[in-house]
Amino acid sequence: MEISITDVSEVEKEIQIQTNATELAPHLEEAYKRYQSKIDIKGFRKGKAPLNMVKRIYGESIEYDSLNTIASDVYRQVVKEKEIYPIGEPVLTDIDYKRGELLSFKVKYEIKPTIELKEYKNIPVEKIIHQATDHELAGELLRLRKSNSTLEPADFVSDEEYLVTADIQQLDETGNPLIGKTTPDARFYLANETMAPEIKRVLGNAKTGEVHRVKFEQIHEDHKHDESIELTVKKIEKVVLPVLDDEFIKKITKDKVTSVSDFQQQMQKDIEKYWHDQTERNLIDSIIGEIVRRHEFTVPESLIKGVLDSLLEDFKNQYPNKKLPPDFNEDKFRETNRTYAVFQAKWYLIQEKIIEAEKINIEDTDLELLAENEASKFGIEKDRLLQFYKSSDSVKDRIVHNKLTDLLKKHAHITEKVVEEPIK
Repeated sequence: MEISITDVSEVEKEIQIQTNATELAPHLEEAYKRYQSKIDIKGFRKGKAPLNMVKRIYGESIEYDSLNTIASDVYRQVVKEKEIYPIGEPVLTDIDYKRGELLSFKVKYEIKPTIELKEYKNIPVEKIIHQATDHELAGELLRLRKSNSTLEPADFVSDEEYLVTADIQQLDETGNPLIGKTTPDARFYLANETMAPEIKRVLGNAKTGEVHRVKFEQIHEDHKHDESIELTVKKIEKVVLPVLDDEFIKKITKDKVTSVSDFQQQMQKDIEKYWHDQTERNLIDSIIGEIVRRHEFTVPESLIKGVLDSLLEDFKNQYPNKKLPPDFNEDKFRETNRTYAVFQAKWYLIQEKIIEAEKINIEDTDLELLAENEASKFGIEKDRLLQFYKSSDSVKDRIVHNKLTDLLKKHAHITEKVVEEPIK
C-alpha cells in the first residue's frame, strides 16, 4: 500500500492511498457477501445464489458500487495504523479504480492544531460587583404583585395600570387602510416599558369606543421604518394589584412563608445570590476571554461547524415542534454567530491543553461529594445517585469544568470594582 500525506493548511491534511489487487481482495470479498443476500438469480431463492455465480454475473457492478465503502474502510485502517487523529467528517475525492489492478483515492481531513500554551495564570481582570438595592427588592415585589393581579372592567384610562384591548388597522403613507393588514383584539398593558411611547401617549387617556391614529418608528434587528396604525378601543380593564400583606404571602408560598418581613428577607437573599452568581459568571468569562486573546492559531472548520450546529439546534428548540419559521435564513444565522463559534472552538482546544498541563482529573471523592451534596436536592439516595454519576460523562465534564474555573480564578490577578448599575 502506498501512502502519502500533504499539508493543505495548519489544520487540514490530504492523504493519498493506493492499494494493489492483493490488498483489495478481502475488501471485495466482503462486498460480494453483502450483495449476495440481496441478489435474486433465476433458479435460486433470493440471497441463496452461489457466491461464485454472483461474482461472475454481478462482480464488476458490485465492485464499482462498493468503491466508496471500500475506500472508507481502507482509510480507517490507515488512520489506525499510522496513529492519525482526524476530527470532523473526512472528504473522499479522486477515486480511481482499475479492476484487478489497483484502487487509488484521496481523503481530506482535519486535525487539531498544535497549540503552544501561553499564559493562563496571573491574568489581570476586573471583577465588577453590584450590590443588591432596596429599589431592586421593591421592583421584584411589584412584579410579583403584578403577576398575581386581577382585572376589573373600566370605561376609561386614568393611569398606567390598565389593560386596553383594541383592533389594529395598518395604514399606508396617505392614511388609507391597508387591505388584510388588521390585528383584532390586540392587548396593550400601559405599564409595559417596551411599548412605543406614541401608543402609550394616545391610550393614556383612552375611552371605550374611541378611535386613535398613531405614527411611530418600528425597530427591527437590521432596520427601522415608520409605521402608521389606527387603534379602535374595544375594552378597558383596570389592573388591580393585591395588597402586600401576610395573607398574600401565605397564598403565593402555600404557607411556606407566613409574613411579609420573612418573605422580603428571603427575596433579598435570592437577589444577592443572583448578583453573586452573575458576578462569578462574568469574572470567569473575562478570564477566558483574556486567555483566548493570548492564543493565536487556526481553528478547524469542523469544530466551528459543530458549535454552529449546536446553536442552531438550541434555536430550533425554542419553536413549536422544533421547526424553524419558513423565512428563517440559516446562512445568515451561521454568519452572524461565526465569531462566537470561533471563540468557543478556540477555548475548547485551549482548555484541553490546560487540563492536560494541570493534570485535572476526576477522583472518586469528587463524585461522592457531589452525590452527597445533591442527593437531598433531587430526593434520591446518595448511593443510587453516586452510581449514576459514575456512569455519566456529562457529570464528569461538569466536575472537570468546575475544577478548571476554580483554578483560573485562584490564579487570576483580580481587581474588584463596585458599581451601582446592575451587571448586564
